Amino acid sequence: MGDTDTGTPARVAVTPEAADLIRRLRAQHGPVMFHQSGGCCDGSAPMCYPQGEFRTGVSDVHLGDLAVHDENGEPDPVPMWMSGPQFEYWKHTHLTIDVVPGRGSGFSLEAPEGVRFLIRSRLLTDEEWAGLGES
Repeated sequence: MGDTDTGTPARVAVTPEAADLIRRLRAQHGPVMFHQSGGCCDGSAPMCYPQGEFRTGVSDVHLGDLAVHDENGEPDPVPMWMSGPQFEYWKHTHLTIDVVPGRGSGFSLEAPEGVRFLIRSRLLTDEEWAGLGES
């Protein structure tokens, strides 16, 4: 699965269940974003914030946008960021945001919902890796 606008392979995706939760969170909080810091405890989970509440820095890497649609079926992408040091460990992987029952992170928007976001990963294929301009 790739970026339909550029043909560039996507580094990130979202499950239908996670996209449904994102739509509900947007209805409550407005536009949202994800950040994966890679620290311990809460930093090991993808964190969902109101757009602009978490300030990204120069070392953060924009992995791409999650393909989420609004309630009318129109594209309403959600940016996904990762800290630069964490990206060095994960740059060979495709990441999928999913949601499962359980207690979420204290600062992530899904915490009161009784669910938590998590990342499922797989290695990028050789074709995807080359398509990203990596060697």
